[in-house]
Amino acid sequence: MRRKLISLATSGLAAALVLSGCTAGGSSAESSGGGGGKGKVTLTFLTFETPNLTAKYWDDAIARVSAKVPGVTIKKLVSPTVDRDGYAKQLAASGQLPDIMIAVKPNAFAQAGKLAPWSDAQLSDFLFPHSNAIGGKVYQLPYNSQPAPVVYYNKADFAQAGIAAPPKTYQELLDASAKLKAKGINPFVVGGGGKDTWADTYPLVGAVGTDVYKQNPDWLAQKGAGTAKFTDPVFVKAADKVASLAKAGYIDKAGLSRSYADTEQAFRDHKGAMYPMGSWFASSADSRKPGFDVGVFPWPSDDGSMALPVVTGGGMSVSSKAPDVALAQQWALAFMLDKTFLDSSVLADGSIIALKNYTPPTDTGPVYNDVLRLYQDAVKADGVVNAFSSESGDGSMPPGLSDKTAAGAADLISGRKSGSDFASFLDSEWAKAMQ
Repeated sequence: MRRKLISLATSGLAAALVLSGCTAGGSSAESSGGGGGKGKVTLTFLTFETPNLTAKYWDDAIARVSAKVPGVTIKKLVSPTVDRDGYAKQLAASGQLPDIMIAVKPNAFAQAGKLAPWSDAQLSDFLFPHSNAIGGKVYQLPYNSQPAPVVYYNKADFAQAGIAAPPKTYQELLDASAKLKAKGINPFVVGGGGKDTWADTYPLVGAVGTDVYKQNPDWLAQKGAGTAKFTDPVFVKAADKVASLAKAGYIDKAGLSRSYADTEQAFRDHKGAMYPMGSWFASSADSRKPGFDVGVFPWPSDDGSMALPVVTGGGMSVSSKAPDVALAQQWALAFMLDKTFLDSSVLADGSIIALKNYTPPTDTGPVYNDVLRLYQDAVKADGVVNAFSSESGDGSMPPGLSDKTAAGAADLISGRKSGSDFASFLDSEWAKAMQ
C-alpha cells in the first residue's frame, strides 16, 4: 500500500495539528487527577509529560473534556520515559492495557485485536482519515502532522560564516558546514543521551527521506515484504552521509551524551549553528526566544527538490476491552476535537493540526509560522515523505526496531559503525524481531 503520508493533501491547507509525540519527556509513572468528578465508568488514560506538555496541561484538558462527556471518570497514567510504546506493552503484558492512549503506535496492539477501530463517520473531521491504516482499518486518530526533522539555524552564525542563504542542496549544506567550522562554529547540535536516544536520529531521518523515500515512498513496505534490504546501496548511501558528517567534524560527537532538554539548551547557548529537530521546537523558540534569530529549512536533497519527513497521526487509541468502548471512544474523540486543547497544543508544542476547518490561533510566533509555511510548501510540491523509524500502520517497522535504529545512529555518529555496518545491523535486528 502506498504510504506517502500526505499524498492527498491540497495546497489550501491552513491546518495545523497537535501533539508532540516526538518531544521528549516522561516524569511520574502514574497519577490520578484531571478527572471529571464521579462517573459511571472509570477509564484509564495513558499520556506523557514534557517540558512543553506539563501535568497541568493534561489535567486541564482532561477536566475540560470530561465535563463534556458525562458518566466518565478518568484515571491518568503517565509514561515514565519517552518510550510510551514500551510502557504500554509492559502494561498490556500484565493485563493492564490502558483504556485510552495517546501517541502510542497501534500496530502490535491492533494486530492482536486489543484496539477498537474507528469508523469512517468518527473520522469525518480529519484531513487524512485513513492515515496509518492497519489491514484497512484505522486505530489511532490522525490529528497531528509533524515535520521531523526541520533544520533550525542560527542566523547570526550563518552571517558570521558568510552564508548568505540556507542551503538548498546537500552540497550546499556541506559547503555551509565547512564555512562554519572554519570560523570555529560547530555546524550541528545533535543529542541522544540517557532515555532520549531518539534525539540522535534526525540527520539519518533527513537523509533517508531525501535519498530513499523521495524516490520510493513504499521502500519500507518493500523491506517488510522481503524485496528490499537495508544493505541496498540506496539506504547505505543515506547512512554514509551521516557518518561522513560526523567524520568531517560537522557533528559534535560529545553531544551524544546530552539529553533532549540539554541538546535544545546547547543550541540556545551557541554551541552549534544548526539543530535538526521536530516541529515542536518552533513553539519553544517562539515562547523563549534565544539570543539570536532562528531560521528554518528542510534537510536538503542532492538535487534541491523538497523531501520533508512528516509524521501524521499521534492521536488517541481505545482498547477493545475498555469497560465501555463506545463511551471511551466518545471521550477520546471529544478530546481530539476540543478547540482549546488544539490551540494550546499549537502554542505549547508547535502542532500542525490535521482537522478540517481548523484555524490556528492568531498569536502564533514567527518560527512556528515559518515551519507551517515550510510544511505547506512541501505539500504543494508533493514533497512530503515518511519520517523513517516513526512510521505506524501497515508497512512500518516491527516493534523495537525504532529503538535499535536510534542506538545504531549513535554508532554512526561516533564512528563505531560505517553505513554498511549500520545497514547490516538493522537487517539483523529486523530478522530477530520477526522471529
